[in-house]
Amino acid sequence: MASKFKTTEISEPRFESDNLRFITVKTKNLKGRGDICLYVPNVELPKDTPLVILMHGVYGSAWIWSQKAGVHRTAQKMIESKTIKPMLIAMPSDGLWGDGSAYLPHNSLDFEKWIAEDVISAVKENIPVVTDNSKIFISGLSMGGYGALRIGAKYPKTFSGISGHSSITDIPQMKLFVEEDLDNYKQENATNESVFSLMKQNEVNLPPLRFDCGVDDELIAYNRKLHQDLKSENIPHTYEEFPGKHEWIYWETHVKDTLNFFNKL
Repeated sequence: MASKFKTTEISEPRFESDNLRFITVKTKNLKGRGDICLYVPNVELPKDTPLVILMHGVYGSAWIWSQKAGVHRTAQKMIESKTIKPMLIAMPSDGLWGDGSAYLPHNSLDFEKWIAEDVISAVKENIPVVTDNSKIFISGLSMGGYGALRIGAKYPKTFSGISGHSSITDIPQMKLFVEEDLDNYKQENATNESVFSLMKQNEVNLPPLRFDCGVDDELIAYNRKLHQDLKSENIPHTYEEFPGKHEWIYWETHVKDTLNFFNKL
């Protein structure tokens, strides 16, 4: 099968550590290269192993979920204890635009298709157990939660489950975190900017959905509003609140809820 990418680099197994490997591909969507940190469980992997795309927030990159939350170690322990079945976790960069790309198409780059198409293709091309029959799940924190909820809703046939932690729910909230002008993120169709609008538009095909937020998080009011809006439209979802703020210890703890949720699907 011909590669989707002009160039692909993947880490050498002899030098990998902690079940992490790295892929860099050149893609037209980024007009350059994109990085993916990939957790591949150290167990026998069946054909059609599921893939979780796990996205970072502002200021982060492909390394941050593993090196600030140890998600690969959490997943390995859960797999070894048979709490969850084996799954791969792809942790892509957001394209590294400004403080954060918001995983949207803008400034002549398509950060959305980088996630919804390229990341999946890059993993399938390099890891044979991930196939066209593998279930694909999407999750993230903060801006990555926004990306997961929004892209999961926009591409409901691609993803088998959606999860968000401490999620931004609409573009104006990016101003809490980034110095770039919000006009950069504007979409021609405003529906494309709002998580709720996309979920309402695609509610018939929406995959199973969960999201959570810490009660002391600056985004709690927006998450509560999304929950209420979904409830008022009878759109099925699970929403949970836990003690905590907008910080890594919260995400390190609650990424387990995402992995458990995807495992049940």
